[in-house]
Amino acid sequence: MSILAWIVVGLVAGALAKFIMPGADPGGFIVTIIIGIVGALVGGFLAQELLGIASGGFNITTLLVATGGAVLLLFIYRLVKR
Repeated sequence: MSILAWIVVGLVAGALAKFIMPGADPGGFIVTIIIGIVGALVGGFLAQELLGIASGGFNITTLLVATGGAVLLLFIYRLVKR
């Protein structure tokens, strides 16, 4: 999947990460969406390189990987910003 597609998936993943981990984030909703995009890129890269999960388009696996990466980065972001 192209980087542009991962960015679009990251927008959705960022919103889902905010839904999964509600609360006041330092930086607000926009930062959460940016974290979602970065989380999608990192999650997609790791899934392809380490786990061999090929992502050929927008499907449930892609969304789960992107959301997982976004939740992980949001968690780390909250720890660092405290």
